Amino acid sequence: MNTGNVKNIVMVITVAILSSVITLFGYNAVSKNNSKRISNSSVSIGQSEYGDSFDQDKNVKLTSLTTQQGYPDFTEAAARSVNGVVHVKVKSITQQQYMNPFDFFFGFGERDTQPREQIGFGSGVIISKDGYIITNNHVVEGATEVTVYLNNNKEMTAKVVGTDPQTDIALLKIEGDDFPYLTFGNSDALQVGEWVLAVGNPFNLTSTVTAGIVSAKNRGNIIGGDLGIQSFIQIDAAVNRGNSGGALVNTKGELVGINTAIYSQSGDFNGLAFAVPISIAGKVAADLKQYGAVQRAVLGIQVLPIEMVRQKDPAKASELAQIDGVVVDDFSDRSAAKAAGLEKGDVIKAINNVQIHNFAGLQDQLSRYRPGDKVKVTVDRKGKEQSYTIELKNDAGNTEIQRSSDSMDLLGATFNDIPNNRKRQLGINSGVEVASVDNNGLFRREGINKGFIIMRVNNTPVNSGSDIAKIVSSVGRSGQDRVILIAGFYPNGRTQYIAIDLSQGAK
Repeated sequence: MNTGNVKNIVMVITVAILSSVITLFGYNAVSKNNSKRISNSSVSIGQSEYGDSFDQDKNVKLTSLTTQQGYPDFTEAAARSVNGVVHVKVKSITQQQYMNPFDFFFGFGERDTQPREQIGFGSGVIISKDGYIITNNHVVEGATEVTVYLNNNKEMTAKVVGTDPQTDIALLKIEGDDFPYLTFGNSDALQVGEWVLAVGNPFNLTSTVTAGIVSAKNRGNIIGGDLGIQSFIQIDAAVNRGNSGGALVNTKGELVGINTAIYSQSGDFNGLAFAVPISIAGKVAADLKQYGAVQRAVLGIQVLPIEMVRQKDPAKASELAQIDGVVVDDFSDRSAAKAAGLEKGDVIKAINNVQIHNFAGLQDQLSRYRPGDKVKVTVDRKGKEQSYTIELKNDAGNTEIQRSSDSMDLLGATFNDIPNNRKRQLGINSGVEVASVDNNGLFRREGINKGFIIMRVNNTPVNSGSDIAKIVSSVGRSGQDRVILIAGFYPNGRTQYIAIDLSQGAK
């Protein structure tokens, strides 16, 4: 072998060795950077600010996202989540009607009622070490007793701190300390197609975890009734009866939503489920804890509901559906948006630089603020973009904090149910007797005293104190016209109609 060949071979070997060293060095550098990035991401930088209301630890070490083989790893997230999800058992009393056989034979034709105890089940999520729990309003609505079961099967009585039917969120409290809890994640950062876990108690099967993906965001027009705010996370993880109020978590084990509803004709899972984003649920829970009532901010605008328009003018509805944003159709009586300079026909495109594509997205953004907060609203006015700073108001048109107003505390009264035989003697089909009246309550102020028989409130028949409380609570959430009309009488007296303005409060 000549000297030239030897030199060539040595040079090739040297280059190969240097290339290997450089490759290994580069790989180690990238690995360190990746490790650093993953380590940094283990602290939830997108954690909701409302977690501070519940003293959540922002330095909690979260789970890894993938296995060594690169597949999604749900094991640690599931193990961490099930300990923070509770089984909720609810007792309530309903009035069951039945036909008295003697009434049937003698022609009275009146149905009697008798109380009946009902048992309901759902799920809840512990969000603080001192025992605050988020669940759905429909899980605890009308409850006379609420019991929660921890993952270790410990049974505890829970107090209902507050409820918000508009978002279907309720806040419970159990006594104790150092409970396992789930930290708030960033529901805004969720991407369509991202893996999520649903944790709850379907069919009373406790500590159940199912997996799926986010299939849509800001989904509206899902549930009717009192739900005024609808901006759901849509998922395809299996959610069934009993999952209501349970946790929707990402693969890091962070709470990103509260499972609320399913799309089904049978009542069981049919491929789609919906969760309230933690950006909304967390704010509602924080308000209920701090004020006892949700501080709801509004722009004071009116928007055409596309479904109603579609029934009368399909062409116009199709045109509205194509608009990227929210069209201002009109203004409320005391409108913050109108005062700031918005006009009819403006298309709202962004709130604080967050793009708005539809009404659900607008609700989602506004639900994060309280009356008195100022936001920048960007609109498209006849093809020209303009921005306005608007100080948000509450439904009453001001920035005052709305404190909790317990129905019975405001009215200052207690009530007795009236037996059916006495109703028959009085000649009434419905009625509740006022058992006592406080000197400082609204009843005393309006001249309603002990012994008064209430037949109807706002033209709705009432048969119990809870019936009255539900009506008063509903009116209290309605905004400006917070007035109830009571129809009743004293025995042997004439029927009276008494209006009570709940906005005055008790003195």
